[in-house]
Amino acid sequence: MGLYSATAIVMGSMIGSGIFIVSAEMSRTLNSPALLIAAWLVTAVMTIIGALSYGELAAMMPKAGGQYVYLRESLGPLWGFLYGWTLFLVIQTGTVAAVGVAFGKFLGVFFPSVSGSHWLWHIGRVPAWHVGPMVLGTMDIGLNTANLTAIIIITLLTLLNTFGVKMGAAVQNVFTSAKVLALVAMVLVGVVVRDPVAIAANFGEGWKNFWAGAGWSTLHASQIGGTEYVGLLTIVAIVQVGSLFSSDAWNNVTFTAGEIRNPKRNLPLSLAIGTSVVLLLYVLCNFVYLSVLPLAGDPHAMTIVERGIQFAQEDRVATAVMERAFTGNGARLMAAAILISTFGCVNGMLLAGARVYYAMSRDGLFFKSVGKLSERSKTPVNSLWVQWAWTCLLCISGSYGQLLDYVIFAVLVFYILTIIGLFVLRRTRPDAARPYRAFGYPILPGLYIVMATWICLVLLRYKPQYTWPGLILVLLGVPVYLVWRRQDIAVGQDADPEITRT
Repeated sequence: MGLYSATAIVMGSMIGSGIFIVSAEMSRTLNSPALLIAAWLVTAVMTIIGALSYGELAAMMPKAGGQYVYLRESLGPLWGFLYGWTLFLVIQTGTVAAVGVAFGKFLGVFFPSVSGSHWLWHIGRVPAWHVGPMVLGTMDIGLNTANLTAIIIITLLTLLNTFGVKMGAAVQNVFTSAKVLALVAMVLVGVVVRDPVAIAANFGEGWKNFWAGAGWSTLHASQIGGTEYVGLLTIVAIVQVGSLFSSDAWNNVTFTAGEIRNPKRNLPLSLAIGTSVVLLLYVLCNFVYLSVLPLAGDPHAMTIVERGIQFAQEDRVATAVMERAFTGNGARLMAAAILISTFGCVNGMLLAGARVYYAMSRDGLFFKSVGKLSERSKTPVNSLWVQWAWTCLLCISGSYGQLLDYVIFAVLVFYILTIIGLFVLRRTRPDAARPYRAFGYPILPGLYIVMATWICLVLLRYKPQYTWPGLILVLLGVPVYLVWRRQDIAVGQDADPEITRT
């Protein structure tokens, strides 16, 4: 893969359906146009700093496995394994399952029989189980037409990726290009279709309304047990669950480092270009929302404008915007854009994730067969199919959405640890070849650690239902790691000689 394909993986993995829906929940919590944009800018700054920092690690260690390798080399094999364990169990596979089911649900706009409520085999519903602030269970198990559609596209894309990285990259290039065009089209809609009511409500004369509720002394309501009032920095950190999740998976390109041409140049460049373009479009999309719909709304209202951004039907803000622009056809246009987005996202994550489990197997920390490459395609075919099997099981279990809620915190913790690893490697391997050095080191990587740590502390306090289960899932990997090490099921070895860079 060259620079274009690597950048397509970065952008394709990031651009899911999150940007089209999470702004509704964020706006209900923030209740301020300025803070909504500020929250997305915080996400953009953190993500770009993270990408620039990862660029040094990627250029220094251009091996299959990416972040798993960086953690292994800087902090030790246990930390690498815990990341790979969580990635396989939930982060990668759960995201693929969730995005795949979203594909099925939006396909239902064109084919109503495809629906999460159209059951082909309903096994049952797991009852709610309250554990402190957490509510577990409450998911339906079985096969409906939406998750069947997800399984079909996951199977198709897994099969395509077994034919070689060129095939997977070609699919990614096409769908990433289409997704970027869809986001650009959304931005252009905001330039052409500007609603006077929304402009007056969200901006007002001299942008007075835009800054309403964004003062440093303003207190914001946060629900935890009862209502608790918090300051600006805290409320912006609380809503990062939505914006960070929508911007996640940018690191997936590092998993495929062993198959990228000139990785010491192309990996840092793809990370910088891909994250910057996508996050710019994300911020612009939120300005589009504010120019077409009022932020505040009534959940019981009948019209799109009266419901506003906060109470857009089923939180589909982008769909509401398109309905305003193209009455009668907006929902179909938005559904088509989301289908393109989700299809490319699934492909990029399937392609990338399999390389991590492959690298783990080569280190003796996963099934031995997963560490073998196909003689014909030089791809980790067994790893792709193991990933496929677990992802399909998550689709049927109905647990993927809940599991993803639980691991957002864990994902952020692993980002912090990886950037800490950058500092560690600067000290322990000062003479190692570094074709690219992290921009702004040590200030910008240090700023990322401070910002991400603050968000983690806030989430531990105000979003316990999203944090403690994630920590438990990660810690469950410790005894599993000890078992793998004791059994020594495979001999670790450098995987690069077997990888074909294309």
